[in-house]
Amino acid sequence: MLKKLRLHRRILASVATAALLVSTFVPFASAAPKDKTTFTLSIMHTNDTHAHLDNIAKKATAIKEVRAEKPNSLLLDAGDVLTGTLYYNQFLGQADLEFMNLMGYDAMTFGNHEFDSGSTPEGHQVLADFVRNASFPLVSANVDFSVDPKFAKLYQDRIKNNPKGGQIYEGIIKKVNGERVGIFGLTTEETVNLSSPQVKFENYIKEAEKAVAEFEKVGVDKIIAITHLGYDDNPTVDNDLVLAERVDGIDVIVGGHSHTKLIEPVVVNKDEKGVAKNPTVIVQAYQYNDFLGTLDVQFDKKGVVVGQSGALIEISKKTEDPEVAALLTKYSSEIAELKNTSTGATAVEALPNPRLTDPAPVSVRRDETALGNLIADGMLDKAKEFNPNTVIAFQNGGGIRAAIDQGDITLGDVLTVLPFGNTLAVMDLTGSQIIRALEHSVSSVPRENGGFLQVSGMKFTYDSSKPAGSRVQSVEVMNADGTYTALNPTATYTVATNAFTAKGGDGYTVFAEVYNQGLVTDLGTPDWEVFTEYVQELGTVNPQIEGRIVDLAR
Repeated sequence: MLKKLRLHRRILASVATAALLVSTFVPFASAAPKDKTTFTLSIMHTNDTHAHLDNIAKKATAIKEVRAEKPNSLLLDAGDVLTGTLYYNQFLGQADLEFMNLMGYDAMTFGNHEFDSGSTPEGHQVLADFVRNASFPLVSANVDFSVDPKFAKLYQDRIKNNPKGGQIYEGIIKKVNGERVGIFGLTTEETVNLSSPQVKFENYIKEAEKAVAEFEKVGVDKIIAITHLGYDDNPTVDNDLVLAERVDGIDVIVGGHSHTKLIEPVVVNKDEKGVAKNPTVIVQAYQYNDFLGTLDVQFDKKGVVVGQSGALIEISKKTEDPEVAALLTKYSSEIAELKNTSTGATAVEALPNPRLTDPAPVSVRRDETALGNLIADGMLDKAKEFNPNTVIAFQNGGGIRAAIDQGDITLGDVLTVLPFGNTLAVMDLTGSQIIRALEHSVSSVPRENGGFLQVSGMKFTYDSSKPAGSRVQSVEVMNADGTYTALNPTATYTVATNAFTAKGGDGYTVFAEVYNQGLVTDLGTPDWEVFTEYVQELGTVNPQIEGRIVDLAR
């Protein structure tokens, strides 16, 4: 069964929340009255589903119920369909796609995780197969697929009227209730650091302005951007709020990437200078097929938004659609045996994988966690088999995707925690390079950062009240006898991490420099195998938070 698995890398972008709205962002305006001078566009939307299919039959019911009331509703997805569970590991996105085709999606854009397979020997074959077999078009205005031959017959860099399924377009024009609606897509430029793309990314503002201008040139005045930028992610790179402020003519942004739970739509009605502009409505539906987003937008005869209303439908509360439930068994039965195979190890206590969206203000992407320690310890243990001089291990927090329950640890648990097959790598770093890496690790605190490093073989303190780049206060390396010695900036240390991070993923330029010098050795062993062997060796698993990472300001 294990030989059938093809595991791919991933790194998850940081989760944002919708709690902070400044005065220029007006949440939830009630819908304008319907009359002959207005046009109502209804949209269903999803994002960041990450191969979570267990509730797919209930999702089908929710979609059918909305269509029964609003038969001309568009169904859109904002990316990151691929990677995240055993359904992806086993079926490489084709299971997700069969359900998307069945449910009648109208369009989708690309998330950063759609490009995770780029570093494999097959390159983007998984993504090309996904596009080719889609019964709906995919839209992308700021990704240039022409540089990858796999997309030669799948990619058209233009706005397309009457688009076909199984093709990538800059944008498309759909006719809804007699009105033409323009739809285009955008993907975060951070994908070059967060994934393994073999395609080129262009500036999202410039490409959005270009797409809007092309729609308006042919008389389309109702425009939707499907984006995988993040609702309020790093504004120096890209996010939906900045897009709405800076690009005139976008009426609706259906967003993803930040996993934001926007219970109500957000309206941006001022530009970056605070000057009034035509409204842009932003929606996002959290993650993992937990919700189906709905939005009704009213336009006046000039194509200006004059009213809107929206909500999130909780999928778990729906009943299963029998047809879809029967179809799911084709996939779920195949992974059931694998999912329930015991590793032979037992967790004394549950090992959470907390996020700031949870009740406790702790996050694997900001704080030391017991599970993070366990995974990093396993990496260090395995790396020592290949190179006994290895003394430190780093595991990026965004690479840890799930918790482990108390009791028997199954192979399914392991593959869900580490589902992307990052291979183990070792490299030699100076103490000063390690400090640079740690500075980058904690640079976003108190915000989450997928590149936040869980560590083994060392401990360090930092002060998040200080400017980023000068936060690390002390670093100590563990000796063979369990004691610690202060890190020597000029000494050389052998460090283990996953190949994604070692190549500079998550913005680790210090690692990229070492990699480009040919000083990284990829050991080729997938992280899930490393972790499985380690917990089997332990038998009884009971990691603790040990003060390996301490923020002096908190």
